[in-house]
Amino acid sequence: MCVSMAPAEFSGTTLYCGRLHHADHGLIHVLGYQNTATNLADGPNAMLLHLPARRMSRHNFLSVGRSSDLLERMVDAVRPVSVGTAPDSMDWMERGRGPAVEVFEHDVYTVVLARDARAVPAALAEVPDHQRPALDPELFAFYAERYPGHAIAVCCFDNARATQAKPLLVWYPPLDPDLLTLPALDCHTGGVPDLDSPAPVDHWVVLGTDEAPPGWGAPVEYAPAMRHGLRDYLPDTVIGRHFDGTLPNGDFAISHADLLSGDAERVKRVRPGDA
Repeated sequence: MCVSMAPAEFSGTTLYCGRLHHADHGLIHVLGYQNTATNLADGPNAMLLHLPARRMSRHNFLSVGRSSDLLERMVDAVRPVSVGTAPDSMDWMERGRGPAVEVFEHDVYTVVLARDARAVPAALAEVPDHQRPALDPELFAFYAERYPGHAIAVCCFDNARATQAKPLLVWYPPLDPDLLTLPALDCHTGGVPDLDSPAPVDHWVVLGTDEAPPGWGAPVEYAPAMRHGLRDYLPDTVIGRHFDGTLPNGDFAISHADLLSGDAERVKRVRPGDA
């Protein structure tokens, strides 16, 4: 479950999305993403994530540090038990200040972060040769058309480090505060995703909110050594469900009202442009 810029296989994906009121940033959404990547290309590759953000910069990417198991701990909290199993610099996307695209290092990735997908092809020239994937201009035209107003993160990696990535964790002021959307579009060929063909899925969708009523969800046991600055972006309790088999190609979404019900079955599969 991912869109790649060259042939690849992705499995064991975990997606997290949470809604919270942060002391410094106000009402934000937080996205967590992790999978196991197998690069089938001869050279570098990249995975693409579209983010429903009003503004973003490199400072929205959070370092998980030694807490690289935080998404695993969320899944452990919601996994059914089987028998016998135990600042101002963020305003550039909204106000038009600053660069329309940034290139920076994050964990094993060189990230190209753009407020318009059409800005990505030129920015790829700034990615080091050993991590720069081949380019299909039609892919970025697709994102510009199908996901207007979304930030695009192109996470470039080389063969040697493809499986060494820690979870990605990013926060952003959302386009719609009351709709939590998790990017799940699927295409592993490097070309444009086929929205008319079903996509195989094998991943967990986990959700959180700081407005959860008492008794909502399952508590997460984070590592005691987690730094406080990271903990401020994470929920106390979560709900979630596992998806497998095949589904229509697209993303996952749930309204905040449905999230407060505590019923993970209300997560919906949505196509680009769906309300």
